[in-house]
Amino acid sequence: WTSRVDDTHYVLGSVMGPHPFPTIVRDFQKVIGLEIRQQLLQETGRLPDVVLACVGGGSNAIGSFFAFLDDPSVRLIGCEAAGHGIETDQHAATIAKGRVGIFHGMKSYFCQDAYGQIAPVYSISAGLDYPGIGPEHAFLHDGKRAEYVPVTDDEAVAAFEYLSRTEGIIPAIESAHAIAHARKLAPLMAADQIVVITLSGRGDKDVAAIARYKGVGLDE
Repeated sequence: WTSRVDDTHYVLGSVMGPHPFPTIVRDFQKVIGLEIRQQLLQETGRLPDVVLACVGGGSNAIGSFFAFLDDPSVRLIGCEAAGHGIETDQHAATIAKGRVGIFHGMKSYFCQDAYGQIAPVYSISAGLDYPGIGPEHAFLHDGKRAEYVPVTDDEAVAAFEYLSRTEGIIPAIESAHAIAHARKLAPLMAADQIVVITLSGRGDKDVAAIARYKGVGLDE
C-alpha cells in the first residue's frame, strides 16, 4: 500500500489513527465491556470494583473500559508492557515513559527519543510492543478516569505460569500483564470485592517464546 497511496488507505486494527478510526474500532470492541456489565449484573446484582486489561495500542482495553466510563465506582486499569523495566530503554510503557507527540495521524503519548522521533520499543509480547497508545486512552489518563501501570516481562511470565497452573487456562502473554497487576492488587482488596481481568487471547502461541525466555529450547 505504501507504493499506491492514491488509491489505498491503511487502517490500523486498533483504536489508533485519525478520526473516525479510533471511534470505529472502539465501538466494535465495546461489546467486551457490555457483556461484562450485563453478565455481572445478572450473576451478582452489582458492577465490578475493578476492571483490568492489557494495553498496547489499546483496543482490548478500551473495549473493556467503555461500558464503565460513567461509573466512577469502577476502577479502570490498563497494564502496559514494561519489558526489562521502565528504567531501561527496553520497554513499551507509553504512559509511564512517553510524552505527547503526533504519529499515525493522531495526537497521543508516544515513546520518543531526544529529537522527538519514535523510539524503538520492546516487550516479550508482540501485541504490546507498539510505541504509542490510542488517543482515547490518553484522554482517560489525563482526566484521571483510568489508571495505567507498567508490568515487566518477568511479572507477566510469572502470571502466565500462575494462571496456567491454578486454573488450567493458558492466557496470551499480553493478557498476562493484566493478571500480573491483579495479583498485586487483590491482596489489598476486601474478599467480597469483584475484580475483572480481560483475557484478550489464548497463550498456546506464546509457549515456545516463554520457554526460550526461561532458557529452555523449544521449537515453535
